[in-house]
Amino acid sequence: MAEYFDVDHAREIAVLKTSFTARTEWPTWLLIVVIYGGWAGVLLLVGAGHLSIAAGTPLLVVLCAWHMSLQHELLHGHPTRWPALNRLLGWPPLAIWFPYTLYRETHLEHHRDEALTVPGVDPETNYVLRERWARLARWRRALWYARKTFVGRVVVGPPMSVAAMLLDAWRAWRGGERRQAPLWLGHCASVAVVLAGVQFVAAIPWWYYLLAISWPALGLAMIRSLYEHRAVSHPKARIVINEAGLFMRLLYLNNNYHLVHHDLPDLPWFHLPRAYRMRREAYRSKCEGFVISGYGELLKRYALRHTDQPTHPFGHDAPAARFNGGARVAVASGRVLIST
Repeated sequence: MAEYFDVDHAREIAVLKTSFTARTEWPTWLLIVVIYGGWAGVLLLVGAGHLSIAAGTPLLVVLCAWHMSLQHELLHGHPTRWPALNRLLGWPPLAIWFPYTLYRETHLEHHRDEALTVPGVDPETNYVLRERWARLARWRRALWYARKTFVGRVVVGPPMSVAAMLLDAWRAWRGGERRQAPLWLGHCASVAVVLAGVQFVAAIPWWYYLLAISWPALGLAMIRSLYEHRAVSHPKARIVINEAGLFMRLLYLNNNYHLVHHDLPDLPWFHLPRAYRMRREAYRSKCEGFVISGYGELLKRYALRHTDQPTHPFGHDAPAARFNGGARVAVASGRVLIST
């Protein structure tokens, strides 16, 4: 950050990190209570007949998507200094599909900015290698293009993302990799508990929860990453600043200020807006104008039009080394998990 920010900025950030709010992380603790309490409360109200399933569904969709944003905050070392406790707080799979531990591992790999967007290196890339693209069937190319649109991101994004994750796990298992077996057993057991609670406490059919609640929740969460990164030369110019409105900022826990988050991954979610406002013009310069005025603008511009090409402009489909933005990046074909 030295080429963009001065010593005063570093001091300002240090003050934020040592503030009472940052030290106690009370907003994050409050958020944990609101999300888990809200989810359980809606289920109890539906089960008691005080709230219809139809009325409870959109509330549960938003709470599950919000929970995924909370999981992202927890894996970055909040709200405590004890990783095991943070993992425990994020473990319950309210949105069902993604094991928290697997998400944690792949997301931390994603935070190597010099490798951002490169297929086979960045596990959350939204691009495919040109050589692989040439081998894809037309229907699969159509899905990739669809996922690059706002509507497609919501509709086909979740099944494509889940399918990629499950296929990767299956290939690892067939290849003799058993390291993640306990992870998947624990996740499946947790999913069974969640679905049993939904079925027997709230009388919401488990299949309805999967199709009408957790699936749309994943689609809602994936809107954030529709155009969160772009494939350009300079690593920092690959990361967006989205000046979203209050509701979406809260839903995504200010991760719309994505460049700020990548620069300061240990800064709590509630301090990201202030950190951005401190050096707004510098951040806008740093990302080379990759600034979006909000998710409404994304919807308007890319409802049915793809944001950019699915093929990566400088990736290679064979193990190789490449210099990008002054950093050496190992590029290899491999697993791809899609960001939520």
